[in-house]
Amino acid sequence: MSIVSLPKRLLVGRPLQSSRMGETLLPKRLALPVFCSDPLSSNAYATEEILLVLSLGGVSLLHLTPWVGLGVVLLLVVVVASYRQTCHAYPDGGGAYAVSRANLGRGAALVAASALLVDYVLTVAVSVAAGVANIVSALPVLAPHAVSLSLLGVGLLAVVNLRGVKESGSAFAVPTYGFVVCVLAMLVLGFWSVLRGSTPVAESASIGLHTTSHASGLLLVALLLRAFASGCTALTGVEAVSNGVPSFRPPKSANAAATLLVMGALTVVMFVGITALAVLAHVHVSPDPANLVGAPAGYEQRTVIAQLASAVFGKGSAGFFAVQAFTAAILVLAANTAFNGFPILASILGDDGYLPRQLSRRGDRLVFSNGILILAALAGLLILVFDASTTRLIQLYIIGVFVSFTLSQAGMVRHWTSDLRRLRLRADRRLVRRKLAVNAIGAVTTGLVLVIVLVSKLTHGAWIVVIAMPVVYALMTLVHRYYESLGRRLRPAPGGVLLPSRIHVLVLVSALHTPALRALAFARATRPATLTALTVRTRAAETEQLMRDWVERDVPVPLTVLDSPFRDITGPVLEHICELRRAHPRDLVSVYIPEYVVGHWWENLLHNQSALRLKARLLFEPGVTVTNVPWQLSEATQDRRTSHAPVGR
Repeated sequence: MSIVSLPKRLLVGRPLQSSRMGETLLPKRLALPVFCSDPLSSNAYATEEILLVLSLGGVSLLHLTPWVGLGVVLLLVVVVASYRQTCHAYPDGGGAYAVSRANLGRGAALVAASALLVDYVLTVAVSVAAGVANIVSALPVLAPHAVSLSLLGVGLLAVVNLRGVKESGSAFAVPTYGFVVCVLAMLVLGFWSVLRGSTPVAESASIGLHTTSHASGLLLVALLLRAFASGCTALTGVEAVSNGVPSFRPPKSANAAATLLVMGALTVVMFVGITALAVLAHVHVSPDPANLVGAPAGYEQRTVIAQLASAVFGKGSAGFFAVQAFTAAILVLAANTAFNGFPILASILGDDGYLPRQLSRRGDRLVFSNGILILAALAGLLILVFDASTTRLIQLYIIGVFVSFTLSQAGMVRHWTSDLRRLRLRADRRLVRRKLAVNAIGAVTTGLVLVIVLVSKLTHGAWIVVIAMPVVYALMTLVHRYYESLGRRLRPAPGGVLLPSRIHVLVLVSALHTPALRALAFARATRPATLTALTVRTRAAETEQLMRDWVERDVPVPLTVLDSPFRDITGPVLEHICELRRAHPRDLVSVYIPEYVVGHWWENLLHNQSALRLKARLLFEPGVTVTNVPWQLSEATQDRRTSHAPVGR
């Protein structure tokens, strides 16, 4: 193992053979933390987002929280039921993109893909920032380092995912299941206290809220719709399972659908429990701490889940810190949903020619490494731009989610409609009609929520996503157009490729050393029409010495010397080749460049790399081929025995 590759092996691990692909497939117990950490973790902030919006109307509107939460739960049930059918209908993965491509056409598929790609980047940024926010809630002294901690979290997630899907699932299983257990324990203990008559009281219960919006009539409806839109963050990541069906163990579709069902049940239980307990404990939060009325001096507003854990387990207790630790962990690890979904979708788009082809190739550990690295870079950039603020980032979040939801469900409606036309048995048609009804309800519901989310969040930063999605769409279109054009240009002509009339070979030499002699020998072996050695006079003394050595050694190849008053090598060589091409337009010019390969990376710093610069320019010259003749310094001893023989003899 070389010194250069050692750091990579320590971080990523040893390469895996393609034949071991089956070993990377996930059982359901690992698929849950890999693909469902995002929707499960959203319970840590979905209720809080509802309360933050309703607090604008003061304490008097907080009693509407359960009704807003109920709307979110009903929508979640519809979306989970719809995507379970997608898992069975499209077992090759791709989610909304695959469904839209098959049923709604190229335009709708690219809209869905752009929405998902933007959403995955935001998922990483929001999840990591939210996890760091919970760490700061428990340890306020870390607040000034929130951005650095967030970037560190993104980097660690990227490294873990580069090691492989199965490895990331094993690493993230404990935090994910730990979060579920801690939250369920908190809810059981909290509601047990309620039943015993000692309802937990949040630390903010005695703090009032300054009314910033006197909501009534249409304004109240608008505020409720905005709160509902904010609560819909609980649905983020639901589509990840349908995107990653190929990563499941057989039977892939059945296991994916089962995992989705478990995720939906856990999410509903935790979201309903946290929302109900927050209302009973009188949790008060505000987007602006200045709106808190009667807060004690030095009061720092903590997250809803932190307040509930403190009220149920006791401030500073082991239970409180356990909830905070696992919440912070799963919020950071929720980004893992995107680290699995983004590379898979990018690979499918790469195969289809809408993203660079290299995104469709697996890396050393049988994961799509390029997609992982690009996702980490984009998410890190967002965290820097938005200063790791969950409140600011989350406003951008769910528009892309509901665009993909709506297109996926509409595509499934078209899918079942097509099936109905070809089915004849009544039992089969009845089953398909039920599936059609589920997806139709999903399409209408998610479409309405998309409008609500778009209107309510457009002025709060969501316009950035509205711009980003068309930009991504346009980029994918341009990439596809380029690949189509490239395919046409690379397609062989009916008559084949014309043979050149003659081949003129030029061998570049700077001194009469072993690499130059070897290049001359190889060039002579091809028996070209003409063979000329070419050198550029940048230092008169060196060129004169070369000419004397040439005559003394009796090299049987003519030497041409090009003058370079500005000491440039590339320009005179290119000019000479252009003159040769003008004199022989149907002929081919082949340039041989002798190179010696050093034994250590640091030795490259001691050479000027002029051959590389010249080679880069020659690659763009029509009718010119470039041949590198490498010579390893380790061969010096062996070649010295025969180097005194005349060239080519």
